[in-house]
Amino acid sequence: MNTTPAKTTTPDETAAADAAATKDTETKDAPGTSSEAGDSATASDDLATRPEDDADGIADEDLEPDPFETARHGVGAGAAAVVSAALGVVALTGAWSGRVAAERETLIGQIKTSGGGSAAQQISEIYGDAWHTTALVNGVFAVLALLVGVVVLVRPAFGTPADRPQPAWVRAVALAGVALGVLGVLISAGMYFDLFASLPSAGTPAGG
Repeated sequence: MNTTPAKTTTPDETAAADAAATKDTETKDAPGTSSEAGDSATASDDLATRPEDDADGIADEDLEPDPFETARHGVGAGAAAVVSAALGVVALTGAWSGRVAAERETLIGQIKTSGGGSAAQQISEIYGDAWHTTALVNGVFAVLALLVGVVVLVRPAFGTPADRPQPAWVRAVALAGVALGVLGVLISAGMYFDLFASLPSAGTPAGG
């Protein structure tokens, strides 16, 4: 029967094995390896730079114009400018309210002179009052156009300063409304005071 002799271990080999086991244990029990330390440093750098990156991103977003805010800018002023121009056109061409008021004055004049009256009185009551009423109504529209246009033009100089300047088209339409308003006031005043055309006068009866 063959027997294998047991391997004998020398004292030096035993000491070397114990030292290696002790080193492995210390390495495992260490609080952090060099790679973990490197990862921690990288994470710290990321955390330190992240707020700055977020701040830069927010600043970039703030610098970009909001399309909805840009579209809303100047809407109120633009609408008022268009209203001013429209009122100026109505002041020059006349409105249904002016015609209704003129027809009312004509009816009142006819009622007053139905019982008799001179020719001059009939002209004044039936024609003159209606003419002056039309001029007065048109003058009111002209004054409104002038006031609205002026308010639109001078609005940026008062109140809270706007972030953006007033759009050019708003100022152009407002200026058109002001010009039409001034022209309407002049024409209405000339009509009311019979500057452009006087009332017709009754001729002297023949043989009078």
